[in-house]
Amino acid sequence: MSVFTAAADQSVCAPLPVLGRDVTVPLVTGGEVTYAALDYAASAPALQRVWDDVAAYAPYYGSVHRGAGYLSQLSTDLFENARKAVAEFLGCRADDQVIFTRSTTDSLNLLARAIPADCQVFVFETEHHASLLPWQDARVTYLNAPRTPQQAVRTLERALADRDPYGPALVCVTGASNVTGELWPVRELAAAAHAHGARIVLDAAQLAPHHPVDIHDLDVDWVAFSGHKLYAPFGCGVLAGRADWLRAAEPYLAGGGASRKVTRRQDGAVDVEWHESAARHEAGSPNVIGAYSIASACKALTEAGWDGLVAREQHLIAKVRAGFAEVPEVKILSLFGDDAPRVGVISFVVEGWNSSHFAAALSAEYGIGVRDGLFCAHPLVRTLLGSDPQTQGECGAPEAAPGEKSLNAIRVSFGAGTPDEHVDRFVTAVGELVAEGAKWQYRTEDGRCVPAV
Repeated sequence: MSVFTAAADQSVCAPLPVLGRDVTVPLVTGGEVTYAALDYAASAPALQRVWDDVAAYAPYYGSVHRGAGYLSQLSTDLFENARKAVAEFLGCRADDQVIFTRSTTDSLNLLARAIPADCQVFVFETEHHASLLPWQDARVTYLNAPRTPQQAVRTLERALADRDPYGPALVCVTGASNVTGELWPVRELAAAAHAHGARIVLDAAQLAPHHPVDIHDLDVDWVAFSGHKLYAPFGCGVLAGRADWLRAAEPYLAGGGASRKVTRRQDGAVDVEWHESAARHEAGSPNVIGAYSIASACKALTEAGWDGLVAREQHLIAKVRAGFAEVPEVKILSLFGDDAPRVGVISFVVEGWNSSHFAAALSAEYGIGVRDGLFCAHPLVRTLLGSDPQTQGECGAPEAAPGEKSLNAIRVSFGAGTPDEHVDRFVTAVGELVAEGAKWQYRTEDGRCVPAV
């Protein structure tokens, strides 16, 4: 199977400087504490380096493409050089296209619009909704959750063997689960797809911030990811990969920039000649700052060195797992087992606790930000929990009695900007809450658990 690990003798690097690292937040019990941002899987804080690069460019902001002025030409160069930087970061092939989108979700919806009309799509039920839902207008086959990487490959091979061998097919798979953090056997799944005449798109939203992603090395056809998970500000994403289906498809959005030539016929209709480059699917004024910030993040991570970044993250994962091992009430959610390689994303439940209540107490009493719920991966989390989708827990009471099933989960996630102190505080807080209970009263408001005034 594919395993991403740091070299055993690689020293742990220092955390990279990120925005918000010195922000303090009030505690309901009194006083303030430095905020521990441990929700990287939702949105990672922007790297200070990225923010500085964007700030340096901001005074020179101008229109992109076809502008005659100096600032317009500068912005155009910046935008297109950002495309080249992303292509280099992903190890793109010479004829691959890099398209800037709004997010991973937008990228995969774009590809869903570009697949051939008779294409059959295969996707595991374990996917994030961004890669689970865009294919509903296609002939989609949802595959059951595998319990080992090898089973994932076998499940896909059986499904592909039963398909129409003459029609186009696409496999969509995550690189790292946004729920369990476990790494998927991308190379083996890509080999299985190609052996059966199918293509494969990699949802790298959770993989790209934690490990190098190389299109050529993994042998995938497309990669999608988001800037806001890659230590860049919100609002930009990437779809990179093979150009033929993208060139053959109608533009994702119709408008200026996507069109090469527009003419009016005598009958009053309009004829359009669309671009065949990435511009075909980038209609409208592009998000130059978003693209530039992604490129800056790509360069910053590469220059920091992946071996040291991965080693640091594995060091933090070990801290969390060692701390959890001392609290028998905590159960880590996993598909592939304790020994599966993973990134810094860990979901868990606490026996006798409502997950929203637990997460609220971590925030209000310890200044720690985590995520609770189903993490936009409802089928996967419910499979892991064995929970009924029709039931809901109440904030003020345990969602499950000892020995009963939980209804949702808590997720802690971290990355290149996480200091040891944040993880140490989190582990201590989990132990104290389980042993001593919350120090404050909580209530339900708009479906969320919040401290009672």
